[in-house]
Amino acid sequence: MNQINKTNQMNKIGLVILSLVGVGLIGACSARQFTTITIYDTPDVYVRLEFDRTVKNGTEHSHPVSLKPEQIAAVLAGVRIEEPIALVRGDILQRDSVPPIHPAFPDKDIAFFSPLLAIALSKATPEEVVTFYQSRPLSAITREVTSGGLFIRGDELHLILANYRSNTRHMADMGVAETQDDRLTPMQSLAPQGGRLTFEPHSAKREQPRGGIEKLMQQDQRELTVMYKQLPPRPLVQAVP
Repeated sequence: MNQINKTNQMNKIGLVILSLVGVGLIGACSARQFTTITIYDTPDVYVRLEFDRTVKNGTEHSHPVSLKPEQIAAVLAGVRIEEPIALVRGDILQRDSVPPIHPAFPDKDIAFFSPLLAIALSKATPEEVVTFYQSRPLSAITREVTSGGLFIRGDELHLILANYRSNTRHMADMGVAETQDDRLTPMQSLAPQGGRLTFEPHSAKREQPRGGIEKLMQQDQRELTVMYKQLPPRPLVQAVP
């Protein structure tokens, strides 16, 4: 009888430990960004300046910096998503409508975000990063989110695309929808990102040197480093209201 009680007690302790670990992981994944300046904000779209926790002495960003919206547009227009081949998703049947490699940002989004991002970079300090967020409804209970951030370091523009049309239903399936607001964490992925991030023209993309285990661990890193001064300015296509 004592052995049964001990077993039950150990099982309860184990469940408590697992619960605490789960809460800790969720808390770590949902650490809120510290917003310093809001450039544009609606319930569905925003552009903000946020304190960059990764900045240390000697690694500050080259902010503030004056870029024309057409320069930002040239970068956004070059971002590509290379979709994986997965028969279970029916990719072969959808290839006519969704090419295997396609732009991450449509023209109307480029025209909308480029002036706002240019303003944000002109106001950013060396310790800040520019973040952006866009949400579109898919149904009455779920949305898709595209979000990330960018910063300038020297002649390089770093763009992090943490979410590309991420379905918020994924968070509900994990049981954390009630505790995490996707608007608070634009640079953290809400769901596994299936597509690979790339850039065209490839000559303007700076490959970050990685080797061994580092290359294996970071092969799906959602960051592009673009030598933006090599790109010709891209005229803005009139945004559709």
